[in-house]
Order: sequence, then C-alpha cells, then structure tokens
Amino acid sequence: MTTPKQPNQVGDNPRYFSVAGSDRVYDRNKLLAVLLVPLMMTLMQISSVNNTLSAMGQAVEASDAQLQWVLSGYALAVGIVLVPAGRIGDIFGRSSVFAIGLGIFTVASLLVGLSDDATLLNIMRLVQGFGAGVLSPQTTGLIQQYFTGHARARAFSLFGLVVAMSVAVGPLMSGVMIGSLGRELGWRWAFIINFPLGILGLVLAFMWLPFGKERRHVGPNKDRARAEHIEKQKARGVPYTKRVRVDLDPVGMLILVLAVLCIMLPFMSTGLAWVWALLPVGVLLTVAWVAWERWYKNRGREPMVDLDLFRIKTFSFSAAISAAQFLGTTSIFAVLALFLQRGLDTTALQVGLVSLPNALISGYAAMWAGKRAVEHGREIQVFALGLMFLGVLSSIGVVWGIRAGASFWWLIIPLSVLGFGQGAMGSANQTQSMLDVPPASGGTAGGVTQTGQRIATAIGNAVITAVFFLGQRMIAGLDGSYLGIALAYTVVLVFITLALIIAIAFLRHGRTKRKAS
Repeated sequence: MTTPKQPNQVGDNPRYFSVAGSDRVYDRNKLLAVLLVPLMMTLMQISSVNNTLSAMGQAVEASDAQLQWVLSGYALAVGIVLVPAGRIGDIFGRSSVFAIGLGIFTVASLLVGLSDDATLLNIMRLVQGFGAGVLSPQTTGLIQQYFTGHARARAFSLFGLVVAMSVAVGPLMSGVMIGSLGRELGWRWAFIINFPLGILGLVLAFMWLPFGKERRHVGPNKDRARAEHIEKQKARGVPYTKRVRVDLDPVGMLILVLAVLCIMLPFMSTGLAWVWALLPVGVLLTVAWVAWERWYKNRGREPMVDLDLFRIKTFSFSAAISAAQFLGTTSIFAVLALFLQRGLDTTALQVGLVSLPNALISGYAAMWAGKRAVEHGREIQVFALGLMFLGVLSSIGVVWGIRAGASFWWLIIPLSVLGFGQGAMGSANQTQSMLDVPPASGGTAGGVTQTGQRIATAIGNAVITAVFFLGQRMIAGLDGSYLGIALAYTVVLVFITLALIIAIAFLRHGRTKRKAS
C-alpha cells in the first residue's frame, strides 16, 4: 500500500515538505510541536486557575467580583478574537499571526504573575486571553494547510489530545506549584512559567514555521515566491497590483465581536442584572452579521466568513456537536474542584491527582481515535459521547458512595471512563470538522468552531456552577455539597445527551448519503 503524498512533500518521506520560494526543508513533526505546546499553555490557563483563586485573591486583595473576572475576562477575550484572528491569518500568513499571538500571550503571562494589584492583574488577563485567541485558530489553519488524509487525522488526534489533557493537567500543575512553592509564590509561578516556555516557543517558531511574507520579500527565491503568490491571488479572483488590496471585512468583524461580547458577558457577570439585556442584543447582532456577510459576498467582496462553509456537512454537524458537548463537559472539573475542596476539604494537589488518570487515558484515546477518524469518525463520535455519558452518570453514583463512607479516590474510575470518551471525541470531532474544509479557509473555520466552544463553555459554566450552588443551599451542611454536585452533573448529562442526538443524526446522514451514492 502506497502512502499518499502530503502537500509539497520532499522525496518519499511524508514527514518533510518544502514551500514555494524557499530552499529549506521543513519537518511536520517539528511544526506540530511548535503549534501544540503553546496551544496547551493557553488552554491550561483556563483549567489551572481554579486552584489559584484563593491564594491570588489574598495576595492582591481582590474582591469576589474581581476574582470572577480573572476567570471570565480571559475566556471573553479569547472568544471575541478567534474568528477575526483566523481570517487575518488566512490572508496575511498564519505563521506570522501565530508568532504575534504567542508573543502577546507570553509577555502578558509574566505580567499577570508579577501583578500586585487586582485591576492590573485583570487587565493583563484580558491581554493574555487576546494573545491566546490570536494564536489558537492559526493552529488548525496550519494543520489544514500542511497535512492531508491520515497524516492530518494524526495531527488532529494530537490536537485533541492536547485539548483533553489540558483540562485535567491544569489543576494538577497549579496544585503542584502551590504545594511546592507555597501560596504566595505558587499562584504566581502558575502564570510566570509561561514566559520561558513562550520565549522558547517563539525561537522555535521562527526556526521551524514557514513564513510566507518573508519568502516573498527577503528570501533567496523571492521573485519566484512572489510570482506564485500573484497566481494564487488571481485564482482567488483578486486583481493584482503592486499593492494587492486586502479585504478584511472590518464591518463584519466589528459586528461579530460585539455579538459574541453581548452573548458571553451575561453568563460571566454576577450581581449585574442589567447585563442580561445584552443577550437579546447579541442574538440580533448575530442575525445582522449573517445578513451582512451575505450582502457583502453578493457585492463581489470577500466576507470575513464565507457562509457557504456551513453547507459543508462534516463541518456544520461537528461544530454543533462540539458546542453541545462543551456546554456540559468543560464544567466537570470546575465543579469537582468545588466539591472536593470546599465540601471534603481536600488539597489542590489531591484534586489534581484525582484528575490525572483522566488526562493520561484521554491522551491514549485521542491517539487511538486519530488512527480511525477518517473512515470511522462519525461512529467514534457516537461511541465517545456514550462513554462520556456513562462516566458522568457513574460519577454521580460514586459521589453518593462517598457520602456513605467510601474514599473520594474512587472517583478516578468513572473519571477515567469519561477521559477515554473525551480524548476519542476531541480527536474524531476535530478531524471530521475539518475533513472537507478548503485549506485556504482553515484558520477561519477553526476560529468559528472555537468561538462556538467558548460561548458554550461560558453558558455551561454559568448554568452548571449555579446549579451546584443551588443544591448546596437546599440542604445545610456537607449534604448540600453532595446534592449540588449530583444536580450539576445531571445537567451535564442533559447537554451530553443533546450532543449525542446531533452525533446520531450526523451518523445517519452519512449512511443515507452512502446508500444514495
């Protein structure tokens, strides 16, 4: 069996590739490493923060509202910039935009860790989230650009591994920092550690990533690279002049940013009743954005998001599945930390250790699914969601067992089942979502998917943590914590069921299409 050639493959080894205008040979393994490690750093800045809030609040004398913005501000900044950043990367060069995002994230991480004032800390968290949002869609775009077939599935399986492991490894990392360095230094180094890693990532990015603009202007084969770039512009229907006109669709960008802001903000603010008025405004702005993008394209311009992207069934179904899943599953470990630390008085390190097997098994499952995701991705989506349902349901049973006297360490078993489902789902769903997306739209498509995930995470966190606290208030004492996590995980099951229904419809659609052909 002959291995299909990868884009711009050098020789018979699919690992190596070249790009127009450069004599260099690039290594796909190195490219993946330099993309996925920073991605993991940005994702862990969500999951690791829960363990640091108490020490952080004491150090900078933050109010409860300011501490909430440590969590919410980062997620909000990521969410509003994903699609515009994906579009900008598709136009100007994903490697350059990736490096810019990583640089912003790296410097902001250092300043968060050095902050002695709650206001400065929250401003730097917003900047940190902005940097994370800029680099994230470039990851999917570059994978889509330089990989195809099973090699792309393997790359996205590693992408899924990183996403799944970040959720569980984050609390362990921050727990180890606080446990080994103490509360004052521990929470700071949970952020500062990103600075040396980010600097190393930038150095490796400049060494290992192809930079298109550099090749066209200063590279040894700049004339050939520029000529090929002109041909690509003409193929896109863009008339070439010495200064090619770039259509960023600024109005579309602004409308979408405001829409995402209005939808996410109500779910991230407590004690501010007026912000809920922004929710219908956000919905109306979303409708207006869709209308604008259609009108803009009909005028012969290039919209920020070509809405024909949603006609690609593998993309639209997978994006819907991931959004439904993220409504529930991203809150599982946040609620678990609340239950174990506030209810059972465990340490941050113990919370991390309970989560660790989930991360390890999730990583194995992501690689397992990646080998099968091209041919059997839809079946894996259904199977993985079923495992996730079983894992959460079993966790509720173990919680009641803990109430009867069992050790909280028994939670490792159902969380491991959940982990296999999460890893397999992340890998298969990412591969399916990008399966038929044109490489030229890879960054934009990745930004759209991740924006849906961020909005779903904000809504899910607000709803599920509210249900947990409601359960706590319903019964006095420790029993309130048991009821709270049981009710919260029941809501998680509802969201997983919704994702499962969509996945089954996607599977049936594929089978119907095969029969018709």
